[in-house]
Amino acid sequence: MKQFENRITELFKIDYPIVQGGMIWASGWRLVSAVSNAGGLGLIGSGSMYPEVLKEHIRKCKLATDKPFGVNLPLLYPNIEEHIQTIIDEKIPIVFSSAGNPKAYTAKLKSHGIKVVHVVSSTKFAVKAQEAGCDAVVAEGFEAGGHNGREETTTMVLIPAVTKVVDIPVIAAGGIGNGNQMLAAMVLGADGVQMGSRFVATPEASSHDAFKEQVMKTKEGDTQLSLKRLTPVRLIKNQFFQQVDAAESRGASTQELEQILGRGRAKKGMFEGDLVDGELEIGQVSTLFDSIKPASEVVADTWLEFQTALSKIRSL
Repeated sequence: MKQFENRITELFKIDYPIVQGGMIWASGWRLVSAVSNAGGLGLIGSGSMYPEVLKEHIRKCKLATDKPFGVNLPLLYPNIEEHIQTIIDEKIPIVFSSAGNPKAYTAKLKSHGIKVVHVVSSTKFAVKAQEAGCDAVVAEGFEAGGHNGREETTTMVLIPAVTKVVDIPVIAAGGIGNGNQMLAAMVLGADGVQMGSRFVATPEASSHDAFKEQVMKTKEGDTQLSLKRLTPVRLIKNQFFQQVDAAESRGASTQELEQILGRGRAKKGMFEGDLVDGELEIGQVSTLFDSIKPASEVVADTWLEFQTALSKIRSL
């Protein structure tokens, strides 16, 4: 029986309008199946997976849950065509695309009955996603971790702005890690929320335990949007960040920044646990976390907090 009904729960056939972000090096089948089994929507983070690895995670996820789950698909991924074919062959019902033009593959995916959602950081791209035929958009404010927009529009500004210009459902992301923030996002017009950082801090996330513990230690000001001349990401301020920050401050070229970034920097930090020289992507909301807890508890606690906050508002 449905616990809550709105455009997002109906679109994805889930109990709660809570989506787990498809984060690289964190969103494997264990996390995804746990979130989906708890009534939310789990997303496999395909951006850190070779084609054969994605196929393995999809098949293991199918064995671990009979609930809907999807795949997050960064459109800049070099093996994009192989990933799309795997998604089609494995009959994945939902795809969240990001970091690219939604026109490129939305029609192809929808022709196979797949629901397509695109992640945007501005009203301009929200409109483009709707025109491309997307079923919903994720409007992600610059508080978010991982890939981000250059405009630095906050979630509180972005959500009402996006809901003004599109008719399709809007999922809020960026700076959301509990039920109070979820209610705030929905008051602003969102139909649901996507949380990434909160699900990093779970036992089921495939990211390294040292990275999870570092996330627990973050305080206000410990993260910053960086690498805006390449692909903007919010990073924990470690030695690698300081190197990038110094280069950007002196006006380093794109080529020099690419050399500093190198290859496998995110894997080194988030998957292998190098807290000094690795790329440590996380959102501002991590400053609110004080414990690593199972993904099912994250979903349940978020929903309870949402209901409690809603009751409090109704009583005013």
